[in-house]
Amino acid sequence: MATYVNNLRLTELATGEGSGSWGTTTNSNLEFIGEALGFGTQNCFASNANSTTTVADGASDPARSFYFKVTSGATLSTTRVLTIAPNTLNRVMFIENATTGSQTITIKQGSGATVNIASGAVKAVYLDGAGSGAAVADALVDLDLTGTTTMAALNTSGAITSSGVITGTTVEATATTSAGDNAAIGYTSANGLMITGQGSTNDVTIQNDAAADVIEIPTGTVKAVIAGLVEIESGNISIKNGGTRSTVKFYCESNNAHYAQVQAPAHSAFSGNVTLTLPASTDTLAGIAATQTLTNKTLTTPVLTTPIANAGIQLKNGATGAGFLQFFEDSDNGANKVTLIGPAATADITLTLPSSAGSNGQFLKTDGNGVLSFAAAGGLYNDWAIKTGAYTMVSGDQIIVNASGGTTITLPASSAAGATVTIKATGGGTVTIGRNSQKINSVAGDGTLQSGKATQLVFVDSTIGFLEL
Repeated sequence: MATYVNNLRLTELATGEGSGSWGTTTNSNLEFIGEALGFGTQNCFASNANSTTTVADGASDPARSFYFKVTSGATLSTTRVLTIAPNTLNRVMFIENATTGSQTITIKQGSGATVNIASGAVKAVYLDGAGSGAAVADALVDLDLTGTTTMAALNTSGAITSSGVITGTTVEATATTSAGDNAAIGYTSANGLMITGQGSTNDVTIQNDAAADVIEIPTGTVKAVIAGLVEIESGNISIKNGGTRSTVKFYCESNNAHYAQVQAPAHSAFSGNVTLTLPASTDTLAGIAATQTLTNKTLTTPVLTTPIANAGIQLKNGATGAGFLQFFEDSDNGANKVTLIGPAATADITLTLPSSAGSNGQFLKTDGNGVLSFAAAGGLYNDWAIKTGAYTMVSGDQIIVNASGGTTITLPASSAAGATVTIKATGGGTVTIGRNSQKINSVAGDGTLQSGKATQLVFVDSTIGFLEL
């Protein structure tokens, strides 16, 4: 009985078999051997799905060809698998992916490894014929071209075309590039390495390993752009931001241990573009927050916001008047001011301010030596005041609470011994006397004053607090 267990699926006659036809069988086998050394093409994907092609036993079949061109009757929409059967074939093949749809095809034999062939590409593969676990391998993946490899003319222009990565120790250019080059590396003795290109956006683009642009030369310009943020052109350097304000760091001379940074203002601070002009002579720039001494500087009509002066400030006199200090009202009120002006004195005078803010209704008095202090005006008590809602008292207050509902009157805080207040309740409402963290009649609790009642409280000390008289 004839068998077909060889790698080309040729007819193998048993002893005594094929009488009268063995010559025909032998001639066919010779033709199939020739077929296995030649070129064949086959529509392996009649539909947009995975497919299997089986080399015919003892019959002509394009899949037997050494160079096998795979086409498709359908347009492939994704990577499709082509299984070459039977899985016992052990052979080398060149396979071309000529399918439509621009999709990769995967060459498979059994459950083992596979090889992907991109659309329009050709790969040399070998099938190991290991049966159900058969694998397909890329026959040229580790091709070693040791020695001198001469390629006089690849394509018609003498170019080497690769869809993958060309890796080598050194690629050396020996001639200059041309203005019309799409992307070229060249060399001249004067310029050394040259890179020339042309594109719709950039002529030259250098990217990092994340495919992000690092250096760009925009098309038709003499400008270099670094990381899309730094532009160098015709003596100008532009540093653009990446979401934060742009900076320039200047490092010290010792191992780059420290730097001084120049930083752009915040966007909200701009009203337009600004230019800072450096001094025309060697100098040191003054900083806003730095502690520096300005010598022999004249400030003409300066605007000083919350200035701090150490030791003192001298307001010098003019040619016809004494020194003065002016306090302006809020700008939303107008432009009026209060002016303090020195007298036409014949001797120096010193006035020393008190160490507290004083109390409501007090005034400044002097001890005759220029030391000022606060004193009560008009006696121990303030004028009577009418209150209809919550109120915090000051020492000397006399108030009438005229409210129909409950009202809280709070005692003065941090009172001194002898401080006194007087409260009269009327109008029908009950008055709560808030102790303001102090005791009332030696008790740490608020007091209550019914409508129609009155009380006078005098602060004694922290133990008694306010004592009711």
